Amino acid sequence: MAALHSQPPTLLPSAPAPRPLPVSPRGGAQRDKMAQPPVPLKDMKLLDVKLGQLSSWLAMRDFTPGGIVGAFRRGYDRYYNKYINVKKGGLGGISMVLAGYVVISYIWSYSHLKHDRRRKYH
Repeated sequence: MAALHSQPPTLLPSAPAPRPLPVSPRGGAQRDKMAQPPVPLKDMKLLDVKLGQLSSWLAMRDFTPGGIVGAFRRGYDRYYNKYINVKKGGLGGISMVLAGYVVISYIWSYSHLKHDRRRKYH
C-alpha cells in the first residue's frame, strides 16, 4: 500500500503548454510568411494589392454585366451574413443601411438643393 501513495499528485504541469498560433483576420493561423505560396494577383483582395499592381489587378476584373451583378451579390451576401444574419443582432447593420440611404438621397438631390440655396423667398 505504501507504493501507491509514494508521490502526491501535482496540480501544475511540469512543462508549459504549447501556445496556439495567433489567428489572422483572414481566418487561418499565421505561419512563417516565407513558407506560404504567393497568391496570384487575380485572387488578391483590393486591400492586399500594392499600388504598383493596381492597374494590372483592375485589368483582370470582370466588368461584364454578369460580373458586376456577381460582385454586388457577393457584397450583399457578405454584408447580410456579417450584420443581419447573426444570433445576437443589433442596430448596427440596419443603421448602416439607413445612413447609406440618407447619403445617397442627399447626393441625388444636391443639385436641386444648391439651386434653391440662392433663391429668395420674400
